[in-house]
Amino acid sequence: MKIDVTNPYDGQTLWVVADRIRFLGGLVGSNLELIEVEVPPGSGTPPHSHASPEQFYVIEGELTVRHFAEGGPPEVTVASPGTSVRIGPREPHNYSNDSSHPVRMLVLIETSMVIFFRDIGTAEPQTQPDFARIGAAMQQHGIEMPTMAA
Repeated sequence: MKIDVTNPYDGQTLWVVADRIRFLGGLVGSNLELIEVEVPPGSGTPPHSHASPEQFYVIEGELTVRHFAEGGPPEVTVASPGTSVRIGPREPHNYSNDSSHPVRMLVLIETSMVIFFRDIGTAEPQTQPDFARIGAAMQQHGIEMPTMAA
């Protein structure tokens, strides 16, 4: 049996817009991978859904997670350190850091999402995101932005 170790300064690191993602590796024989995500104040994702489930575990800071139920207001959870949030497949959701301090979390995701992050990630934070490139990658990977009622 092989043992892989990722030390604090190991692992590929990419930026998805302003969020720093460090790839920690996957479980042999599964399609699950672990990433560390640092979300600076004011950053986050737009509402979206995808086929794969995911699980967030907040290590530092407070992460605001929204679940967009059909026909109603979003269900809002403020996840503090030690909180785990599981999101099912195709559930419309987003997250944001609404605080003045960085959020650091571990995220368990399927390999398909790791490939998406590697496709859109850059070596440096993006002050002017390439929304056309991100949109094309979302379409290629089956990530949808739900239609929000006005």
